[in-house]
Amino acid sequence: MVQPEKKSEVREVLYSLSPWIIRVLLFSIVTNILVLAPSGYMLEVYDRVVNSRNHQTLLMLTLLVVGLYIMLEALEWVRSGVMREAASAFDERLRRRVFDTAFAARLKNLPVGNAAQMTGDLRTIREAIGAHVTLSFMDAPLALLVLVILFLMHPLLGWFSVIGAVIQVVIGVINERRIKEPMMLASRGSTASQMYAGSVLRNAQVIRSMGMLGNMRTRWLAKQREFLASQADASDTAGANASLSKLVQSLLGSSLLGIGCWLTLEGNLGGSGMIVGSILGGKVLSPLVQIIANWRQVESAREAFARLDGMLKAFPAEEKKMPLPPPKGALSVEGVIAGAPGSQAQILKGIAFRVAPGDSLAVVGPSASGKTTLARLLTGVWSPMSGKVRLDGSDIYSWNKEELGPHVGYLPQAVELFDGTIAENVARFGAPDPQKVQEACRMVGLEAFIATLPDGYDTPVGDDGAFLSGGQRQRVALARAIYGMPRFVVLDEPNSNLDNDGDAALIGTLRELKAAGTTVIVMTHRMNVLSVVEYMLVLIDGQIKQFGPRDQVLSALRGEQPPKPSSASKPQPQPPKGVSLEPVKGGQP
Repeated sequence: MVQPEKKSEVREVLYSLSPWIIRVLLFSIVTNILVLAPSGYMLEVYDRVVNSRNHQTLLMLTLLVVGLYIMLEALEWVRSGVMREAASAFDERLRRRVFDTAFAARLKNLPVGNAAQMTGDLRTIREAIGAHVTLSFMDAPLALLVLVILFLMHPLLGWFSVIGAVIQVVIGVINERRIKEPMMLASRGSTASQMYAGSVLRNAQVIRSMGMLGNMRTRWLAKQREFLASQADASDTAGANASLSKLVQSLLGSSLLGIGCWLTLEGNLGGSGMIVGSILGGKVLSPLVQIIANWRQVESAREAFARLDGMLKAFPAEEKKMPLPPPKGALSVEGVIAGAPGSQAQILKGIAFRVAPGDSLAVVGPSASGKTTLARLLTGVWSPMSGKVRLDGSDIYSWNKEELGPHVGYLPQAVELFDGTIAENVARFGAPDPQKVQEACRMVGLEAFIATLPDGYDTPVGDDGAFLSGGQRQRVALARAIYGMPRFVVLDEPNSNLDNDGDAALIGTLRELKAAGTTVIVMTHRMNVLSVVEYMLVLIDGQIKQFGPRDQVLSALRGEQPPKPSSASKPQPQPPKGVSLEPVKGGQP
């Protein structure tokens, strides 16, 4: 069965610019008529003033043509402004959609350049809409008006202009075919070079400490040379064709002057007709010359359109759904098989368990067992290949994250903060509630540290929390996760960078979350966290090996009889056999 073709959102937005385009076309008709003013002035001067020697006629004609010149330039300024408005409207109608799509693309593990390039593509199309080359495209059909005048003056002048226009079109077609491939390679190479440079700069400390700068620089220079070679090839081709186009225009102008002179000598054309014909011939070709000269911008816009349209089709806009009530924290994982987006490799293989509202669960297992993948599934960051992850019975991946977000807390394994103040980061960059910010920071043990800062909660953390230590960044990220006391919290290795005081604060945080009725899932290697959770899940090679009450699971792993439910004392958790509960860094999800 043939699948219906997905609609082109970019094309639809371009079609919505028709009111601006119609206005510009109307202005263009007037400006193309006014462009004939110099030719009309010349005809009148030669035919009236020179023969009559009337100074008053010359003065009036001069004042008239000056007025027409002023009107022409004013209309040119106005229609350029209208196209700039159209470009701004195009950007305004797509910018949010583009940002959301770029964000969704990163969640699907697409390369950073593919996502980040979308904003560049939007800018490229916007600039092309407001560029002079777009006005030249609109002027090209209106050049037919000048061509008609040339035919009325004499058919020979008209046919020579048609030949020149055909040659210009052929040059344009050749230019398009020869420049397309180098431009594409240059665009890809530029993106790859920028991505590589960004990666090098982000890891400057590692590169500096181990003397890797020379090798990294060599690789970057190779990428830079590659894209510059493609860019130079495209520029050389475009420049050569632009020069050829201008040559054709100059030759046509001189040819029409010579033909006009011959027709004048033969008595088939007036004396001023030969000069006017030469000028009008140049007006016929002028839009085509401008288009060919700026073809690189045209080709860049076409490439940007294709990329942007393809990405928007690959990530359709989310449909608005009926709002759901705030979750209570009932988690249900139903036969989940999952892997990293874009990969067919299975990381989790048939995971199924339930957690009641207000309960706490520790997920343990060796590195590469799938704990981080499970955390991303539980928070709706990734979608499973099959099965469902439900929160209060609703698919958490499909749940509107703007609606669900305030009720969910997530601390990823790789802690990331954003450029802003401590309060802004903790408050998730919404309007900070001072009381909630202070309460979250108190729970994670940040109050004493913040009290030593001159600006307190308004202290900037720097890009990615550069002004904080690893432990401080993790505590700020933990405070962000519990801000507002959400009903469902997932913590992935929350103590990987914490010292003893940080560990103690984390234990206290987990106790307060439990007392508040929050459902807490903790991925951990450290055994001290087990003392404050009720349930335990052992994950090995993407499969559940043990799941149940903490003490029963620990006893089963040690090969002991599980403690009786009536036992009042809780045994101290010990490392289970085959499962390391010490910090293990560098593992893959």
